[in-house]
Amino acid sequence: MKTGGPPPIIDEDSFLRLFEEIGPTKLAVRIGSSIRAVYSRRERIEKRRNRQITGPDHRLATRHNISHPGRLTHDVKNGVVLVGSDCHYWPGAASTGHRAFVKYCRDLRPSVVVLNGDVIDAATISRHPPIGWERRPSVQEEIEAAQDRLNEIELAAGKARKIWTLGNHDGRFETRLATVAPEYARVHGVHLSDHFPNWEPCWSVWINDDVVIKHRFKGGIHAPWNNTMWAGKTMVTGHLHSAKVTPLTDYNGTRYGVDTGCIADPSHRAFLDYTEDSPKNWRSAFCVLTFRDGTLLWPELASVFDQNSVQFRGSIISV
Repeated sequence: MKTGGPPPIIDEDSFLRLFEEIGPTKLAVRIGSSIRAVYSRRERIEKRRNRQITGPDHRLATRHNISHPGRLTHDVKNGVVLVGSDCHYWPGAASTGHRAFVKYCRDLRPSVVVLNGDVIDAATISRHPPIGWERRPSVQEEIEAAQDRLNEIELAAGKARKIWTLGNHDGRFETRLATVAPEYARVHGVHLSDHFPNWEPCWSVWINDDVVIKHRFKGGIHAPWNNTMWAGKTMVTGHLHSAKVTPLTDYNGTRYGVDTGCIADPSHRAFLDYTEDSPKNWRSAFCVLTFRDGTLLWPELASVFDQNSVQFRGSIISV
Protein backbone atom coordinates (compact mmCIF):
# COMPACT_ATOMS: atom_id res chain seq x y z
CA MET A 1 0.00 0.00 0.00
CA LYS A 2 1.42 3.37 -0.97
CA THR A 3 1.88 6.05 1.67
CA GLY A 4 2.22 9.79 1.34
CA GLY A 5 1.05 11.72 -1.69
CA PRO A 6 -2.06 13.89 -1.89
CA PRO A 7 -4.97 13.20 0.47
CA PRO A 8 -7.97 11.27 -0.86
CA ILE A 9 -10.27 13.37 -3.04
CA ILE A 10 -13.84 13.93 -1.82
CA ASP A 11 -16.46 15.77 -3.79
CA GLU A 12 -18.00 18.98 -2.46
CA ASP A 13 -21.43 17.58 -1.64
CA SER A 14 -19.92 14.69 0.30
CA PHE A 15 -17.61 17.11 2.10
CA LEU A 16 -20.59 19.24 3.17
CA ARG A 17 -22.62 16.25 4.31
CA LEU A 18 -19.79 14.81 6.38
CA PHE A 19 -18.81 18.18 7.85
CA GLU A 20 -22.35 18.70 9.11
CA GLU A 21 -22.77 15.08 10.27
CA ILE A 22 -19.46 14.36 12.04
CA GLY A 23 -17.71 17.73 12.35
CA PRO A 24 -14.35 19.01 11.11
CA THR A 25 -12.04 16.94 13.32
CA LYS A 26 -13.52 13.55 12.43
CA LEU A 27 -13.84 14.62 8.80
CA ALA A 28 -10.10 15.40 8.65
CA VAL A 29 -9.33 11.90 9.95
CA ARG A 30 -11.84 10.30 7.59
CA ILE A 31 -10.36 11.86 4.45
CA GLY A 32 -6.73 11.85 5.58
CA SER A 33 -6.38 15.62 5.63
CA SER A 34 -5.30 18.24 8.14
CA ILE A 35 -7.87 20.10 10.21
CA ARG A 36 -6.51 23.34 8.77
CA ALA A 37 -7.16 22.13 5.23
CA VAL A 38 -10.71 21.15 6.18
CA TYR A 39 -11.44 24.61 7.58
CA SER A 40 -9.88 26.28 4.53
CA ARG A 41 -12.05 24.25 2.18
CA ARG A 42 -15.11 24.96 4.32
CA GLU A 43 -14.41 28.69 4.04
CA ARG A 44 -14.06 28.53 0.26
CA ILE A 45 -17.34 26.64 -0.08
CA GLU A 46 -19.13 29.09 2.24
CA LYS A 47 -18.08 32.00 0.07
CA ARG A 48 -19.10 30.23 -3.12
CA ARG A 49 -22.48 29.04 -1.81
CA ASN A 50 -23.14 32.12 0.32
CA ARG A 51 -24.16 30.22 3.44
CA GLN A 52 -22.62 29.15 6.73
CA ILE A 53 -21.56 25.53 7.19
CA THR A 54 -21.66 24.24 10.77
CA GLY A 55 -20.85 21.02 12.56
CA PRO A 56 -23.27 18.59 14.23
CA ASP A 57 -23.60 20.51 17.54
CA HIS A 58 -26.56 22.67 16.52
CA ARG A 59 -26.65 24.47 19.86
CA LEU A 60 -23.07 25.70 19.52
CA ALA A 61 -23.45 26.29 15.80
CA THR A 62 -26.38 28.61 16.41
CA ARG A 63 -24.50 30.50 19.09
CA HIS A 64 -21.47 30.92 16.84
CA ASN A 65 -23.43 32.75 14.16
CA ILE A 66 -22.08 36.25 13.88
CA SER A 67 -25.63 37.58 13.53
CA HIS A 68 -28.55 36.88 15.80
CA PRO A 69 -31.58 35.08 14.39
CA GLY A 70 -33.98 37.78 13.24
CA ARG A 71 -37.25 36.58 14.73
CA LEU A 72 -38.56 33.95 17.10
CA THR A 73 -42.23 32.97 17.35
CA HIS A 74 -44.31 31.51 20.14
CA ASP A 75 -47.99 30.66 20.49
CA VAL A 76 -49.85 31.15 23.77
CA LYS A 77 -53.52 30.21 24.02
CA ASN A 78 -53.96 30.60 27.78
CA GLY A 79 -51.07 31.79 29.87
CA VAL A 80 -48.62 34.53 30.76
CA VAL A 81 -45.62 36.06 29.04
CA LEU A 82 -43.32 38.00 31.34
CA VAL A 83 -41.25 40.79 29.77
CA GLY A 84 -38.47 42.65 31.57
CA SER A 85 -36.14 45.12 29.92
CA ASP A 86 -33.06 47.26 30.54
CA CYS A 87 -31.53 45.40 33.46
CA HIS A 88 -28.11 47.01 32.97
CA TYR A 89 -26.65 44.56 35.45
CA TRP A 90 -23.59 45.69 37.39
CA PRO A 91 -21.81 43.87 40.20
CA GLY A 92 -23.47 44.50 43.56
CA ALA A 93 -26.88 44.14 45.14
CA ALA A 94 -29.88 43.22 43.00
CA SER A 95 -32.36 45.99 42.21
CA THR A 96 -35.89 45.92 43.58
CA GLY A 97 -37.13 45.46 40.03
CA HIS A 98 -34.96 42.36 39.61
CA ARG A 99 -36.12 40.82 42.88
CA ALA A 100 -39.74 41.41 41.87
CA PHE A 101 -39.14 39.96 38.40
CA VAL A 102 -37.71 36.80 39.95
CA LYS A 103 -40.72 36.57 42.29
CA TYR A 104 -43.22 36.83 39.44
CA CYS A 105 -41.29 34.31 37.35
CA ARG A 106 -41.95 31.92 40.20
CA ASP A 107 -45.51 32.99 41.12
CA LEU A 108 -47.11 33.56 37.69
CA ARG A 109 -45.55 30.50 36.04
CA PRO A 110 -45.11 32.17 32.63
CA SER A 111 -44.82 30.09 29.48
CA VAL A 112 -42.20 32.53 28.17
CA VAL A 113 -39.78 34.90 29.91
CA VAL A 114 -38.36 37.63 27.69
CA LEU A 115 -35.42 39.83 28.65
CA ASN A 116 -36.06 42.64 26.21
CA GLY A 117 -32.57 44.01 25.66
CA ASP A 118 -29.82 45.86 27.53
CA VAL A 119 -29.25 43.07 30.01
CA ILE A 120 -25.68 44.28 30.37
CA ASP A 121 -24.57 47.90 30.37
CA ALA A 122 -21.11 47.48 28.76
CA ALA A 123 -19.99 50.75 30.30
CA THR A 124 -16.27 50.38 29.54
CA ILE A 125 -16.87 49.85 25.81
CA SER A 126 -19.45 52.59 25.42
CA ARG A 127 -19.19 55.07 22.58
CA HIS A 128 -19.36 57.73 25.31
CA PRO A 129 -15.93 58.66 26.71
CA PRO A 130 -15.36 58.24 30.45
CA ILE A 131 -16.08 61.24 32.64
CA GLY A 132 -13.03 61.98 34.76
CA TRP A 133 -11.63 58.89 36.46
CA GLU A 134 -14.93 57.21 37.28
CA ARG A 135 -14.69 53.55 38.22
CA ARG A 136 -16.74 51.37 35.91
CA PRO A 137 -16.91 47.56 36.01
CA SER A 138 -15.01 45.62 33.38
CA VAL A 139 -16.83 43.65 30.71
CA GLN A 140 -15.93 40.44 32.55
CA GLU A 141 -17.34 41.77 35.82
CA GLU A 142 -20.58 42.75 34.11
CA ILE A 143 -20.92 39.35 32.42
CA GLU A 144 -20.37 37.54 35.72
CA ALA A 145 -22.94 39.75 37.44
CA ALA A 146 -25.45 39.10 34.64
CA GLN A 147 -24.80 35.36 34.79
CA ASP A 148 -25.61 35.37 38.52
CA ARG A 149 -28.82 37.36 38.01
CA LEU A 150 -29.98 35.31 35.02
CA ASN A 151 -29.35 32.14 36.97
CA GLU A 152 -31.80 33.43 39.60
CA ILE A 153 -34.38 34.06 36.88
CA GLU A 154 -33.79 30.65 35.31
CA LEU A 155 -34.31 28.84 38.61
CA ALA A 156 -37.51 30.78 39.31
CA ALA A 157 -38.89 30.39 35.77
CA GLY A 158 -38.46 26.63 35.65
CA LYS A 159 -39.47 25.18 32.29
CA ALA A 160 -40.52 28.51 30.77
CA ARG A 161 -38.97 29.35 27.43
CA LYS A 162 -36.22 31.92 27.91
CA ILE A 163 -35.60 34.52 25.21
CA TRP A 164 -33.20 37.47 25.05
CA THR A 165 -33.88 40.18 22.46
CA LEU A 166 -30.75 42.13 21.62
CA GLY A 167 -30.53 45.71 22.89
CA ASN A 168 -28.19 48.51 21.89
CA HIS A 169 -26.08 48.14 25.04
CA ASP A 170 -25.84 44.37 24.52
CA GLY A 171 -24.71 45.05 20.97
CA ARG A 172 -21.66 46.90 22.25
CA PHE A 173 -20.05 43.58 23.18
CA GLU A 174 -19.91 42.17 19.66
CA THR A 175 -19.60 45.51 17.90
CA ARG A 176 -16.41 46.22 19.80
CA LEU A 177 -14.90 42.86 18.93
CA ALA A 178 -16.05 42.99 15.31
CA THR A 179 -14.38 46.39 15.00
CA VAL A 180 -11.01 45.65 16.61
CA ALA A 181 -10.66 41.88 16.07
CA PRO A 182 -12.79 40.68 13.13
CA GLU A 183 -10.55 37.64 12.63
CA TYR A 184 -12.00 36.13 15.84
CA ALA A 185 -15.52 35.95 14.37
CA ARG A 186 -15.85 32.17 14.75
CA VAL A 187 -14.06 31.76 18.07
CA HIS A 188 -16.26 30.61 20.92
CA GLY A 189 -16.70 33.36 23.51
CA VAL A 190 -16.65 36.38 21.22
CA HIS A 191 -20.44 36.39 20.96
CA LEU A 192 -22.47 37.55 23.93
CA SER A 193 -24.80 34.57 23.61
CA ASP A 194 -21.84 32.22 24.18
CA HIS A 195 -21.88 33.29 27.84
CA PHE A 196 -25.63 32.74 28.32
CA PRO A 197 -26.38 29.36 26.70
CA ASN A 198 -29.83 28.94 28.28
CA TRP A 199 -31.27 32.00 26.54
CA GLU A 200 -32.36 32.17 22.91
CA PRO A 201 -31.03 35.33 21.23
CA CYS A 202 -33.01 37.24 18.61
CA TRP A 203 -34.07 40.69 17.45
CA SER A 204 -37.78 40.19 18.07
CA VAL A 205 -40.34 37.75 19.47
CA TRP A 206 -43.77 37.39 17.88
CA ILE A 207 -46.51 36.01 20.13
CA ASN A 208 -49.54 34.56 18.30
CA ASP A 209 -48.57 36.76 15.32
CA ASP A 210 -50.34 39.65 17.10
CA VAL A 211 -47.78 40.85 19.66
CA VAL A 212 -44.24 41.93 18.79
CA ILE A 213 -41.62 42.16 21.54
CA LYS A 214 -38.39 43.95 20.64
CA HIS A 215 -36.00 46.30 22.39
CA ARG A 216 -36.80 49.47 20.45
CA PHE A 217 -38.49 50.88 17.37
CA LYS A 218 -39.57 54.52 17.35
CA GLY A 219 -38.05 57.14 19.67
CA GLY A 220 -39.30 60.04 21.73
CA ILE A 221 -41.96 60.45 24.39
CA HIS A 222 -44.70 59.22 22.05
CA ALA A 223 -42.79 56.07 21.07
CA PRO A 224 -45.34 53.53 22.43
CA TRP A 225 -48.13 55.16 20.37
CA ASN A 226 -45.97 55.42 17.26
CA ASN A 227 -44.69 51.87 17.68
CA THR A 228 -48.12 50.27 17.51
CA MET A 229 -49.38 52.80 14.97
CA TRP A 230 -46.61 52.03 12.48
CA ALA A 231 -46.28 48.32 13.24
CA GLY A 232 -49.99 47.56 13.02
CA LYS A 233 -49.42 45.16 15.92
CA THR A 234 -49.27 45.39 19.68
CA MET A 235 -45.63 46.22 20.31
CA VAL A 236 -43.78 45.80 23.60
CA THR A 237 -40.48 47.69 23.86
CA GLY A 238 -37.97 48.88 26.43
CA HIS A 239 -35.08 51.26 25.81
CA LEU A 240 -36.81 54.45 27.04
CA HIS A 241 -37.28 53.23 30.64
CA SER A 242 -40.60 55.07 30.90
CA ALA A 243 -43.14 52.31 31.83
CA LYS A 244 -46.47 53.06 30.17
CA VAL A 245 -49.31 51.34 28.29
CA THR A 246 -50.86 53.24 25.38
CA PRO A 247 -53.96 51.76 23.69
CA LEU A 248 -54.85 52.44 20.07
CA THR A 249 -58.28 51.56 18.69
CA ASP A 250 -59.25 51.65 15.01
CA TYR A 251 -61.40 49.61 12.62
CA ASN A 252 -59.16 46.61 13.32
CA GLY A 253 -59.84 46.68 17.05
CA THR A 254 -57.62 47.63 19.98
CA ARG A 255 -53.89 47.11 20.18
CA TYR A 256 -51.27 48.47 22.55
CA GLY A 257 -47.95 50.23 22.62
CA VAL A 258 -46.13 49.15 25.77
CA ASP A 259 -42.94 50.54 27.29
CA THR A 260 -41.94 48.07 29.99
CA GLY A 261 -39.81 50.48 32.01
CA CYS A 262 -36.51 49.18 33.36
CA ILE A 263 -35.50 46.41 35.72
CA ALA A 264 -32.56 48.58 36.78
CA ASP A 265 -32.90 51.22 39.47
CA PRO A 266 -33.15 54.58 37.62
CA SER A 267 -31.00 56.17 40.33
CA HIS A 268 -28.22 53.58 39.98
CA ARG A 269 -24.73 55.03 39.62
CA ALA A 270 -24.45 53.42 36.17
CA PHE A 271 -26.67 56.27 34.93
CA LEU A 272 -25.48 59.07 37.19
CA ASP A 273 -22.57 60.54 35.26
CA TYR A 274 -23.76 60.39 31.66
CA THR A 275 -27.14 61.86 32.64
CA GLU A 276 -25.28 64.51 34.68
CA ASP A 277 -27.67 63.99 37.61
CA SER A 278 -30.54 65.45 35.58
CA PRO A 279 -34.16 64.50 36.32
CA LYS A 280 -35.08 61.31 34.48
CA ASN A 281 -38.60 60.43 33.42
CA TRP A 282 -37.82 56.79 34.09
CA ARG A 283 -39.60 54.15 36.15
CA SER A 284 -38.52 50.70 37.28
CA ALA A 285 -41.13 48.19 36.11
CA PHE A 286 -41.79 45.14 33.96
CA CYS A 287 -44.72 43.86 31.90
CA VAL A 288 -47.15 40.98 32.38
CA LEU A 289 -48.94 39.86 29.21
CA THR A 290 -51.93 37.59 29.88
CA PHE A 291 -53.64 35.63 27.10
CA ARG A 292 -57.12 34.10 27.17
CA ASP A 293 -58.17 31.89 24.24
CA GLY A 294 -55.28 33.34 22.28
CA THR A 295 -56.33 36.96 22.87
CA LEU A 296 -54.17 39.45 24.73
CA LEU A 297 -55.85 41.08 27.72
CA TRP A 298 -54.93 44.63 28.72
CA PRO A 299 -51.14 44.60 29.36
CA GLU A 300 -50.21 45.09 33.02
CA LEU A 301 -47.18 46.71 34.58
CA ALA A 302 -45.65 45.72 37.90
CA SER A 303 -43.82 48.85 39.05
CA VAL A 304 -41.43 49.50 41.90
CA PHE A 305 -43.15 51.27 44.81
CA ASP A 306 -40.18 51.64 47.16
CA GLN A 307 -36.91 49.84 47.87
CA ASN A 308 -38.70 46.83 49.33
CA SER A 309 -41.95 46.52 47.38
CA VAL A 310 -43.76 46.78 44.06
CA GLN A 311 -47.31 47.69 43.16
CA PHE A 312 -49.33 45.31 41.02
CA ARG A 313 -53.05 44.83 40.51
CA GLY A 314 -53.93 47.30 43.25
CA SER A 315 -51.68 45.77 45.91
CA ILE A 316 -48.33 46.65 47.46
CA ILE A 317 -46.24 43.51 47.50
CA SER A 318 -42.97 43.00 49.40
CA VAL A 319 -40.04 41.55 47.47
